Amino acid sequence: MARDYYGLLGVSKGASDSEIKRAYRKLARELHPDVNPDEGAQARFQEISAAYEVLSDPEKRRIVDLGGDPLESAAGGGGGFSGFGGLGDVFEAFFGGGTASRGPIGRVRPGSDSLLRMRLDLEECATGVTKQVTVDTAVLCDLCHGKGTHGDSTPVACDTCGGRGEIQTVQRSLLGQVMTSRPCPVCGGVGEVIPNPCNRCAGDGRVRARREISVKIPAGVGDGMRVRLAAQGEVGPGGGPAGDLYVEVHEKPHPVFVREGDDLHCTISVPMVDAALGTTVSVDAILDGPTEITIAAGTQPGSVTTLRGHGMPHLRSGVRGDLHAHIDVVIPSRLDHDDVELLRTFKERSRATAEVRSADGNSGGSHGGGLFSRLRETFTGR
Repeated sequence: MARDYYGLLGVSKGASDSEIKRAYRKLARELHPDVNPDEGAQARFQEISAAYEVLSDPEKRRIVDLGGDPLESAAGGGGGFSGFGGLGDVFEAFFGGGTASRGPIGRVRPGSDSLLRMRLDLEECATGVTKQVTVDTAVLCDLCHGKGTHGDSTPVACDTCGGRGEIQTVQRSLLGQVMTSRPCPVCGGVGEVIPNPCNRCAGDGRVRARREISVKIPAGVGDGMRVRLAAQGEVGPGGGPAGDLYVEVHEKPHPVFVREGDDLHCTISVPMVDAALGTTVSVDAILDGPTEITIAAGTQPGSVTTLRGHGMPHLRSGVRGDLHAHIDVVIPSRLDHDDVELLRTFKERSRATAEVRSADGNSGGSHGGGLFSRLRETFTGR
């Protein structure tokens, strides 16, 4: 059964917060290990500390008032061989621990977390957005307010298990007769049954409902990130505290930009003549609208022009990343007679000729850093 936290502190169920605090301080002065080294006093001090922790927390106190124990999940994870199910019962029965009794699980338990996925455009991820979402979840029963009972009726101890929440059976094994414990099939391990359950929730203390929730997505959120909405998940059995709702963001592909962290990348096709002479290109940036990108004269294929501070905002600091424009120089595939003559004239005036470069990037005695030499320096450190 649930622990009597009010009795541990010696206060009534309707005690105020100040009365609970005064009772705890009075007992703590008597039982603190620095004052009272007795082992019994130390154990008592731990009990009253746990009681004060529970009763000073409004949500945990509500669970106690509903007949539950908010610390039971922490206390129920016992050590030893309990994690091995039936085998643990055998070991505890023969090597200590008696019948491995675990006690009732408590009717009031925390609810489960919920997960909702939301698809957002890159623009919405950049600016942040508030959206209304519809959630099908378990909410507190508005008729019994989580008690699970009809009117003023109350739960009673289960006759099958006697309020222990488990039944014990004797089984024969190679080691002889072994007594094992299993959750009670009548009360489900709670130790209590509700003879007169609520007409709306059938004793569960919660009902299924569809509700609208406003979700605020911060600027800078990225694909796969989750936004946590505390206590917006499912209400627990017996009207227990609600879990959390997590909204997982899925970023839609953008037709122009590719995101890499806080940086944005795009590709600009530049005609050969504009790459040689230089030009400007207007790009509709995510947060800045039309933005001019300058293509310097003599820009080579594969060059990257970077605009600092024109990328995505960082999720927490708001500092923006960069916009990287990758230059794709376009060579014309079809030329008319006039175009050919102009290019031939340009070729005659130009001193550049096609040539084969060595692996180190040198040609004709020149010592420029070619692609292969740069790669070699990268991997060998020379």
